[in-house]
This record gives sequence, structure tokens and C-alpha cells, in this order.
Amino acid sequence: MRFKSALILYRLLLPPLLIIAFPGWLMKMLRRGGCGTDLAERAALYTTPLDFEPCGVTHIHAVSVGETLLALKLIRQWHLAESNRPFVIATGTATGHAIATTAKIPNVRVTYAPLDFPSMVRRYLARFEPAQIILIEGETWPHLLLSCHQQKIPVRLVNARMSPRSARRYQKFANWLRPLFGLLDAVAVQDTGDASIWQTLGVPHHRIHQTGSLKFDPSSGTHPTPRPEFQSILDQLGNHRPIILAASTHPGEESWIATAIRNAAPHALPVIVPRHAERRADVKAELELAGFETILRSSFTLPKDLTKACLIIDSTGELSDWTAHASIVIIGKSFLSTGGQNPCEAILAKKPIILGPHMENFQPLANQLIANHACLVANTATELSHAITNALNPNTAKTMTHQALTILSHHNGATQRIIDLLNLPK
Repeated sequence: MRFKSALILYRLLLPPLLIIAFPGWLMKMLRRGGCGTDLAERAALYTTPLDFEPCGVTHIHAVSVGETLLALKLIRQWHLAESNRPFVIATGTATGHAIATTAKIPNVRVTYAPLDFPSMVRRYLARFEPAQIILIEGETWPHLLLSCHQQKIPVRLVNARMSPRSARRYQKFANWLRPLFGLLDAVAVQDTGDASIWQTLGVPHHRIHQTGSLKFDPSSGTHPTPRPEFQSILDQLGNHRPIILAASTHPGEESWIATAIRNAAPHALPVIVPRHAERRADVKAELELAGFETILRSSFTLPKDLTKACLIIDSTGELSDWTAHASIVIIGKSFLSTGGQNPCEAILAKKPIILGPHMENFQPLANQLIANHACLVANTATELSHAITNALNPNTAKTMTHQALTILSHHNGATQRIIDLLNLPK
């Protein structure tokens, strides 16, 4: 009864919430170039001829950019054993759609996930007739789950992640939500400690599987690799300079971090990689106001004064390989925003990392890194400058990177374990 009441409330609130959110969402799509893609697919309206659609294949829903990268990692590993296996990736953002499309993986159809209206979900399922739907990390939409259950389409959640804050919020409404989460056919958790949360939310014990983290698995996916064109850019900005890279920064962090870099190591080159490349103009203006001479990766020109240079990477999908050129990686969204970003690429590149106080989205990993002295943590600009000085010490850097790689090794083989789970019959 409670679930039915919650579902009625959800159906009543969904249309007005969409109307309220639509202008902001449209502006975001315009900034990110999404309006040139097949956005009508969000309403389950398609232009691709039906005869050309892959029918009866595995669908992977990846709402965010991070989830899209995980979906691509999963597919690449799956293709090692089944190179001709077709997939559909359903993304929720224009940037995620662009990354999946640009990857150009054979036998992969990239589409937009439908909005969670019953009619749109039904059209989507009728068109593709998925063999199974894989959700990455936590996007469980009521109408999608209900429709799949009615049509006997398995839905499996992999790399299941729930922050302590989300867990507390969900547990308050567990009695209302158990019928929904109970529709999941399997949940792959990253750690055995996560199993109890999903059981509380209604997932039967036998459907919960501890696999390790797809995101943290060092045995699969491509590792950061130096690129000659990147090195050429850096060489022009001064040979043998320490490269201090701020990864996936959010508004306000760029000049704050770059100034701390300048104070700690005036001879170093700050390299800023904003989380969203379309913010390039704002980032450029902010850094120039702080006294830097900025260079955009997309329109590279040599600065007049190399000592004031700050390189902005305003291109999508390059962060991983830029970390291979760094001396230190500072993790964005962890200082002046909340949640933090994924430090794994920097760890796999064997670079010392510095975290801010807000790593909520990666809390278990961050806690392990801190406890094992595998990273440095800074709460203030002064602490960040001190951390940069410490990380530039070769002995400190070597110890940190070794410890961090040891921690990631606990997730070794997670991707293959997830594939084995997904290959099981319902």
C-alpha cells in the first residue's frame, strides 16, 4: 500500500518537476553541444530506421559521464571474450553521449535513455526489446523497473554505490521503497559491507554479489598513457618543469588551486582540467584575474611570459592521458565543492595525489588512502601549498604511489567478475 501511494505521488510530481527543470536542462544542452544530437530519444522518439536497430541485446544505462566511461570499460573487457557481441549504451547527458559515440566501439549503438514516463519507457522497450538492462552505480527509475518486470526483462545493478548520506535517506523510507528495489534481479556491490544496505532496501540476500569495484579495477580498461602531442605542448611551455595537474575541477576551484601551486612551486606549470569543458571562458577569465597567462588546449598559442603560464585542458575525454604527464595530481570537486572526483586514473599513472576534505562520492577509497598514507589531504590553501611541496619530494611520491596501487589491487578482477554475473541466466 505504501509503495502504491509513493508511486502515485511520483507520477503526480514528475510532470511539474520536468517543466521546472526543462529550461535549465535545455541551457545545459546548448552549452555542451547536445542539441545537435538525437535529443528526441529522451522522449523515445527515434529517427534511425527500425530495421537497423539492434534488437534483443544487452543495454547499459549510464546516466553521467563517469558512468558512461565505466560502461565503455565494461564493454571493452566483454569484447575480449566476445568480440562481436552487440550492446546498446543509453546515456543521460550530452557529454556522456558524445564520449560513448566518439569511442567508436564496434557493435555498440549509442542512444539516450528515455525519461521515466510510462509511455516513453514502453516505446523504448518495444523498439529495442532488450535482453537485459544493466544499471551503473545507482540509477533506479520506478517506471523502467516496473515495465521491465512486467515484460520479464532482467535488470541488474552493477558497481552499486550509495554514499552514507544517501543510505540514511533511503533507509528512512525503506518500507516505501522495498517493493521497488526488490525488482532488481541482481546487485553487484563493491564491498561486503554494502550488502546490508541493499538488503534493508528490499533486495533478497541471494541476489547480492560482492564483486569489487568496476571503477577501481586495475586489471581492465586502458591505463593512462603519455601522448607525444601532449608532451610537445608541455615542452613548449618549458622543459623539465614540474607539471601539477588539477583534475576535474568545479567552479571556484581553478584559481584557488592554481594560486596554491604558484605559492608552493613558482617554477611549476599549473595544468587545469575543468570537469566541464564548456566552462573554458569562465575558467580563463578567473585565472587571468588571479594573474596567470592562460593557454587553451583547443587553441594553443605560446604565452608571452612562461613563468605566468597556466594550461587549461578544454577538451573532452583526454584527462586520463594528461595524468600520465603530471608530477602531481590534485583531485577536483574536493575543495570548494562536494563529492570529489575519481582518483584512480592518477593512481594507475603512478602519480602522487592530493585530496581536499570533500570526497563523499569516493569515501571508502579515500578513507583507505588516507589511513595508509597513500595520499595527502589539504583543507586550506596553505595546507594545499604544503602538500604540493611534500608531494614533489621523490621519496614521498614513491611511497604514496606504491601504497595507493596496493589498495587498488584489492579490486583486481572486478570487471570480469561482473561480466560473469551478467552472463548468468535470470
